[in-house]
Amino acid sequence: MKLALLSDVHSNLQALQACLAHARAQGAQKLAFLGDLVGYGAQPSEVLDCIMSLAAQGAVVLRGNHEELALKPPANAVRMGEMTADWTHRQLSPSQRAWLEQLPLVEQIDSVLLVHASANAPERWRYIDSPMAATASLDAACAWPGVRYVFGGHVHAQTLYYRGAVGTLMSFDPQAGVAIPVPRHRHWVATVGSVGQPRDGNPQAMYALFDSTAEQLTFHRVHYDHAAAADAIRLAGLPAFFARRLELGR
Repeated sequence: MKLALLSDVHSNLQALQACLAHARAQGAQKLAFLGDLVGYGAQPSEVLDCIMSLAAQGAVVLRGNHEELALKPPANAVRMGEMTADWTHRQLSPSQRAWLEQLPLVEQIDSVLLVHASANAPERWRYIDSPMAATASLDAACAWPGVRYVFGGHVHAQTLYYRGAVGTLMSFDPQAGVAIPVPRHRHWVATVGSVGQPRDGNPQAMYALFDSTAEQLTFHRVHYDHAAAADAIRLAGLPAFFARRLELGR
């Protein structure tokens, strides 16, 4: 099975559509959305309409921290991630909010555990940004029967960690479009990057494709009209910083 792994869409409809088209062209048979569907961007309602339709067709969808913010915006926005929460909340219909509320934090598909942040206390939104953090997530995930792979997002970066012969996790920086062997006799942790808000200096959208039959994981970068997505943010009256971030990929 070819499983497309899409995370951190962040209300970026243009990036979402481009990644979906790319994944289908790659032969994706199932879709998994790993949280942070909304926040920052200008089209949360349109993004949710699209993903809700795909969920009705069998896509897996998880809840991320920006769903939590959109459901219960803070009274006073202090952190950067909170700055669009109230606006996003008001763009969503009652049925969309109800749908977000019932999304799970974790989902297992055969030997794969899907989570937005870390499998170690997923509700605490811990970042997988080091071998130590990846180890904690993997150790927690191994409580689930048969899990060999842990796939998540949250950090807006594409990184692969694997457990070596001595038992410690090592990191590997993947090359876009190059399939990486991920045999199931080892344990693997991957962060699949951000569809809608890359932060590595490259504005191209990110997602990954896991082929469970071939035991391969491919990280992809996808060109999309980031200028249109940035213009939509400015037209909506949202902070210009978020538009500039899309243009710079930072």
